[in-house]
Amino acid sequence: MKGGPAHRAYSVVVFVILASLDNVAIGLVPPLYGSIGADFGVGEAHIALATTIMFLLSAVAAVGWAYAGDRTDRKPVLIAGTAIWVLGTVWSGLAGSYPSFLCSQVFASIGLGGVASVSFAVVSDLISPRRRGLVMSFWGLSQGVGTIGGTLVGGVLGADDWRRPFLVAAAAGLVATIAYFFTYDVPRGDSQPELQGVEYDERIHRDDLPKILGRRTNVWLILQGFSAQVAFGSLVWLPVLFRARAEDQGYSTPTAIVVGSVFATLFQLGGAFSILGGLAGDRLQRRTPRGRALVAAVGILAAVPFYVVLYFVPFRIDVPDGGSTGAIIKTVLADVWTEPSVGLSLLTAVFALALTSANSPNWYALIADVNPPEHRGTVYSLGNLVNGVGRAGGNALVGVAFRALAGAFPPPLNYAVGLAAFQFFFVPTGIMYWLASRTVARDMDDTHAALATYADGTATREPRPSRPAEPGRPRRAAR
Repeated sequence: MKGGPAHRAYSVVVFVILASLDNVAIGLVPPLYGSIGADFGVGEAHIALATTIMFLLSAVAAVGWAYAGDRTDRKPVLIAGTAIWVLGTVWSGLAGSYPSFLCSQVFASIGLGGVASVSFAVVSDLISPRRRGLVMSFWGLSQGVGTIGGTLVGGVLGADDWRRPFLVAAAAGLVATIAYFFTYDVPRGDSQPELQGVEYDERIHRDDLPKILGRRTNVWLILQGFSAQVAFGSLVWLPVLFRARAEDQGYSTPTAIVVGSVFATLFQLGGAFSILGGLAGDRLQRRTPRGRALVAAVGILAAVPFYVVLYFVPFRIDVPDGGSTGAIIKTVLADVWTEPSVGLSLLTAVFALALTSANSPNWYALIADVNPPEHRGTVYSLGNLVNGVGRAGGNALVGVAFRALAGAFPPPLNYAVGLAAFQFFFVPTGIMYWLASRTVARDMDDTHAALATYADGTATREPRPSRPAEPGRPRRAAR
């Protein structure tokens, strides 16, 4: 049934997959810095530049895509963005020179900016306020899984041929695009209790930016991303750290690349606990409007010492040098149980990432809580723009830090010291979430009041078919 529970569930799944795949595309390159650079005759820093540009340009492009989505029909906008990044990823896999590769990454980044920002607005209209934290945890988890998937696909499929991962990712993006054609074209505001039974046709306007920034919670939600993403941006170097540790133990570069990618993937499994962060945010939000922001603040701040410990826990690996990819992966997984230092590193990483993963679902849910439907995509994209600047800065600056530290700390210790230092950027992020918790109640009340006023003034409008009311929540009837 069109618009029924099954169709809605299918739509959410497709949007989650799309959000995951755009992070796969971004995560492909870091494990392959050395291989791509060697093929094109340039250093790793030149290839890292492509990742930095991709972070930044995708975030800038997202603002334009999101504004277009908030103004017009969102489905064509999302299809166009997906098609562009798929074509750019194919181009990356076929590039014959460094300039061509760099241009392909720029082209792909323009399309990537449209996927998350527009589909976020659509998903927020599919989810009831009571379950936003939970469903948004899957949304955030999909992006984390995409990053992990990109790291794994890049390192494993690209160990012998760095071009292969790009073509595989592009093929997956094409399949997801076809699946998107059959998703539910959800009306704006469809999940808002205040708008049940009425047609909501508001659109964003150019003079709405002061209103958006006038909600103080939006300011903190947007700004926190800069410092958070400086820290998160540095984490794309995790495969490089673990590759350097493997090389330091005498392993060849192809084996070290696989080892680094597998360890970086394992250490990011803590992101799966974002589901618990979303549930905790939902639960505490029912008790106090400050709930989601406080859960995010505590999680971010508590994770810092665990990240610092992670980079300095020594571990020894025992894998078959020059063996097949499958044999190396199998041995790495066995080391988790047979080598105490490896198991301790994994446990520390999972716990640290579990704490920071409380950030994303509650950030997404807070944007939907304090903004009307026609502003959500744009607010998300503004936050994503600041995120992109921070992430690009973290990715670029940590590389500079590694080189500066190399004089005093030989590899891989320079990587450990640099990564540990960058985790302290999480501290201002936690503080800004606490500040957001002080303003969120007022901003939520103002938004709900405005939506209720809109619903009360629709007497002359043709009501749309209403959805079933949430359990325990009365439906506002159209007048």
